Amino acid sequence: MRAVLFDGKRAEVVDDLEVRQPGPGEVLVAVAAAGLCHSDLSVVDGTIPFPVPVVLGHEGAGVVEAVGAGVAHVVPGDHVALSTLANCGACADCDRGRPTMCRQAIGRPGQPFLRDGSPVYQFASNSAFAERTVVKAVQAVRIPRELPLVSAALIGCGVLTGVGAVLNRARVDRGDTVVVIGTGGIGLNVIQGARIAGALRIVAVDSNPAKEEMARRFGATDFLTSVEGVRDLLPTGADHAFECVGRVELIRAAVDLLDRHGQAVLLGVPPAAAEASFRVSDLYLDKSILGCRYGSARPQRDIALYAELYRAGRLLLDELVTRTYPVEDFAKAAADAEEGRVARAVLTFSA
Repeated sequence: MRAVLFDGKRAEVVDDLEVRQPGPGEVLVAVAAAGLCHSDLSVVDGTIPFPVPVVLGHEGAGVVEAVGAGVAHVVPGDHVALSTLANCGACADCDRGRPTMCRQAIGRPGQPFLRDGSPVYQFASNSAFAERTVVKAVQAVRIPRELPLVSAALIGCGVLTGVGAVLNRARVDRGDTVVVIGTGGIGLNVIQGARIAGALRIVAVDSNPAKEEMARRFGATDFLTSVEGVRDLLPTGADHAFECVGRVELIRAAVDLLDRHGQAVLLGVPPAAAEASFRVSDLYLDKSILGCRYGSARPQRDIALYAELYRAGRLLLDELVTRTYPVEDFAKAAADAEEGRVARAVLTFSA
């Protein structure tokens, strides 16, 4: 079967990958569509260290093909969105409703694939850039059939992370002011999360002025090409600032832009060894710097919620899909994503 494989030097489309059948508590999914997230590209450029060879992709949707013993919440033929959280469901963090902190789900990559008889790693417990993938049952969330799979593919990372950071981690409230630094796929979902939460003013910041139209479509009330102008709009600062780029100078800017009791939420992924600075005295004004893993999501709950918000016309999904590419055009999709020509590129699989 076809898949996008990274061997440590280059990412390419191969057609000789094999995937095993699902074991107990697992699901085999025929992937219909998968979003190309910068996290996938960060594996290729080394920003995110990962063992190789590995099948990329972690934001997908498809149709259940087979289930292993003990799986009852989905059956073959169900449409599902895939999450990256292979959480155990039994540890203290899972029991507290914090599956993103499950220690069984972090740093334990599986190898459900074979190529030329040799095992191949799975990225983010998912590997959606393959015609078929095996995931833990908890990662497959049933979605309504009327939700287009191309759009549904984006729920599993970009929407869970961006909207979840607003609703679950920052808990933005009605009337709050929000600054969003970076309006790529994650940033746009932060913007619409803030809109859904009832934020009064949502200031989007991106160095590319061509992104203004899309940012406003998702809910931005203002658009700037530099953080330097934020204080002109919000003289006392923002209640919440979300850094969605992954640059240390922008992390510092996010902290500096906060009002008293404000929160800076870090969503961008800088190099693993990167360090950021801030004025310690700022924190004595009750400011906070918050990390946020995967939108502090509870996927079985949140994906179902976002599907309903989509059906109600409150959550934009179709609009996130700038362009679709057959999986064979992965290189073109990656180049467009790197150059900022797309909000989200989506790879599709067809027979």
